[in-house]
Amino acid sequence: MPQLAPINWLLLFILFWLTVTIVAVIIWWSYKPNYSINTPTSPSNNAQATNSSWPW
Repeated sequence: MPQLAPINWLLLFILFWLTVTIVAVIIWWSYKPNYSINTPTSPSNNAQATNSSWPW
């Protein structure tokens, strides 16, 4: 392996972690979880839910 000046080792170190960070950000940005709230479609379900007791 050829000998490099200290500034080149520093630049390679920064380039490596910059690449790792960019790839991690791209993966994080492309991952979109589909969170949704299940809302009742009819008011009768809502009334039934308020009158029901706890299962324990």
